[in-house]
Amino acid sequence: MDGYSLFYQAIQKLEDEGQLNPIHNNQYNGRTPSLPLYYWVNIKVQADKWDRLEMMKLNDLFNFSFYERHPEWQTKEEWNRIQNLYAFLQSSEEREIVSLEERSLELFGHEKFLLDGISFPDGKGFLVRIGVSEEQLKVVKYGEPFVFWIKQGKEIKDIQRVLIVENLSFFHTSIQLLEADQLDYEPELIIYGEGTKIERSFSFFFKIFPPKSYLFYYAGDLDAAGYGIITRMIEKYPDCCIQPALKIYRKMLECLDQRNDQKSGQILNLKYRDSFFEWFTEEEQEVLMKLWMENKRVPQEVLTIETWRRWM
Repeated sequence: MDGYSLFYQAIQKLEDEGQLNPIHNNQYNGRTPSLPLYYWVNIKVQADKWDRLEMMKLNDLFNFSFYERHPEWQTKEEWNRIQNLYAFLQSSEEREIVSLEERSLELFGHEKFLLDGISFPDGKGFLVRIGVSEEQLKVVKYGEPFVFWIKQGKEIKDIQRVLIVENLSFFHTSIQLLEADQLDYEPELIIYGEGTKIERSFSFFFKIFPPKSYLFYYAGDLDAAGYGIITRMIEKYPDCCIQPALKIYRKMLECLDQRNDQKSGQILNLKYRDSFFEWFTEEEQEVLMKLWMENKRVPQEVLTIETWRRWM
């Protein structure tokens, strides 16, 4: 299988990398192409490992078992992070709760260190390696702000029904319909979900509005992504009354002539599809399944001020 050629290439690569140095004594292996019979193996000088006594000094707050199993992580940079974290934890009881980004900047020099696993591959798993929780850092992950509209004449205390819409166009259309008293469910508040962003920003709702029981209705595209958004929200917030805005979805089903191709790259999750379909009648499920099998979708933009007049 020509294994010698592969062996030769491997030896040449190790030599190019400086890991092997041939001993020039005119002794060769007698093969073609030939290789020296003997090589020096360059043992790289190991980087200085952490002082075990210094590790023991920090043992009251940290668990170093990971670093003992993986000495390659015993770098100068990692030790500096650990020292910064240790200094913080010693006075953490006196510290205020701040955002994760603010604490990350304070301790590690960059606000994204604990968040961005791409730009900072060493950062995302740092707390796991050292055995410290985010709670010990006294941080909070703030929900992202979202755009919303309160019906004219309503106050925050009056809000009971909330409509969340996936797309910007229908958000503005919904506002027009709401002000004309023509919008289904008659919500006091409309939120622009901005696609999947609502899954991250929904918790921000409870920072603005008083705690009580709300009725949340969600309306998005009739496609795989839309099914996933509403299903994940229901799963993530089981204590909230969240359900699909069926009246709005049924209007979209009457616009099948404007269906188009499913977006490329969407994950066709059968669990999300089936969970969403269960909200509809058997007849409606057949239509939705046909749409799915044809790899078609109905975008929310079919609902315009003009098309809405069909149902008035």
